[in-house]
Amino acid sequence: MRKSPYDRETELGIGYYAADCVGIGGKLRAVPEDFIVEELPITFTNTGPYTICRLTKKSWEHQHAVREITNRLHISPKRFGWAGTKDRNAVTTQYVSLYDVQKEQIEALAIKDIEITPVATHQFSLGLGNLEGNRFRLTLRGCEEDGLAEKTAEITAAVKTGIPNYFGLQRFGALKPITHRMGYHILRGEYKEAVDLYVGDAFPYESDEIKKARARFRETGDAKEALHDLPVHLSYERIMLDSLMKKREDFGAALQSLPPKLLSMFVSAYQSWLFNMAVSARCGEETPLNEPRIGEHLIFANGRVDRVTEKNLPTARQHMKRGRCFVVGWMPGKTLPVAAGPLEEEMFALMEKDGIAMQDFDLAAAFVKTNYDGFHRRISLEADVAAEVLGTDVVLSFTLPPGHYATTVAREYMQADPASMV
Repeated sequence: MRKSPYDRETELGIGYYAADCVGIGGKLRAVPEDFIVEELPITFTNTGPYTICRLTKKSWEHQHAVREITNRLHISPKRFGWAGTKDRNAVTTQYVSLYDVQKEQIEALAIKDIEITPVATHQFSLGLGNLEGNRFRLTLRGCEEDGLAEKTAEITAAVKTGIPNYFGLQRFGALKPITHRMGYHILRGEYKEAVDLYVGDAFPYESDEIKKARARFRETGDAKEALHDLPVHLSYERIMLDSLMKKREDFGAALQSLPPKLLSMFVSAYQSWLFNMAVSARCGEETPLNEPRIGEHLIFANGRVDRVTEKNLPTARQHMKRGRCFVVGWMPGKTLPVAAGPLEEEMFALMEKDGIAMQDFDLAAAFVKTNYDGFHRRISLEADVAAEVLGTDVVLSFTLPPGHYATTVAREYMQADPASMV
């Protein structure tokens, strides 16, 4: 394990690399075509009120694309379902569901850099995780020439063995990684602080005019002035500001005016941060990811979860060596169905430091209208990557299960400043 030298990563709990060698550098997403992802769909029923469409888009932020499509169809976003959120600076193909929308309406749409094609019908709306996985083709450009083929091969072997299964940078906001901090404030019932953070905090890549407008809002809290100053493309900030103009000082209503799935992602991002931090703490202890520790939990292919004890530790090691099970951590939520092990205790310690208790997830669920029950997540990610060296470019092709991040694989190869992956 090698420690990341980048503060931006370590603040998000993305603290270690599995490979012992230095990375190959390079840049991901020099053009959107450098990040191609194709969703592997579930089997559809071909009956029912939901029209399933294959949606291919380039350089569209997910929520903006949803809003554009639903606006053109004159329907509520609540009638639009999807199985996974895809990257903006990329070419992405995924499957979405539209409730009670005719095939002809969809075929009549014409939106730049968006292609949406009806392919089936289904009895149910698609929800997060309703997919078999994702197939990726990533191109890393301008990599370091010295020993490129050898280092690529060594890192490929490490990825096949197992790397930390971090939630990637985009989970927290690629350019402005604050979603977990928004979740922190929502869990604490600090709605004003959440709005101030989202509207009032600038990020390095913004123009001076936007930075000044955000700073003025921080100082004055004047929603009308900020609505005038902030450009149209900052749509989520403007949605909250518009709500504050109608309901002065009702910061909870301002947050709830956001698209529901975006609002729910804030609390989920805090959960993701806790998980990343716990995994990094474990990596810092230099225990291999495929080596179980006493008190940890193992998940088997059939979903069975066992706790590692001193008595069954040798057996657990054998099962892991044969690929029958993997170490998992429980993502904190309103319930904890297992006895806390070292990973969970690390997360609970962080929650205690933040002044957040288990019941706060229940309160947040009522506010956001999304359940936060918690779930098991593997601490290691293995991928069978086909890596091709083309001059100073490296092309990576691989498939991942739902909820795993291609950027987590790419960063193992690059080991570069996170800005080169955005």
